Amino acid sequence: MGLFNTRKPRGFRRVSIYTDERKEKLEKLVNQVKREQGEQTEEKYDPTKFNGTFINYTPNAKKHKERSYKLAWPVALIIIFLLVMVWRYLLTGNIHF
Repeated sequence: MGLFNTRKPRGFRRVSIYTDERKEKLEKLVNQVKREQGEQTEEKYDPTKFNGTFINYTPNAKKHKERSYKLAWPVALIIIFLLVMVWRYLLTGNIHF
């Protein structure tokens, strides 16, 4: 009678779709053996290796780098100074400081 015999629930088996642990362990073991035999040397990370590579591949970043806004601050300071002089003239009626 199959009515009173309950089946065991299926066991949970987690399958990682993004990493393969077996493959990572194998690569780590192979690298360790190569290091021990002297075939592979560890390369240290060099942060200057990729300097400027992003700008070379994006036209908008190139345009932004080529623009020169060196005159923007002095011009802004002169305009602010002139506005302060006009404001003082309107308040006091006198241009002299």
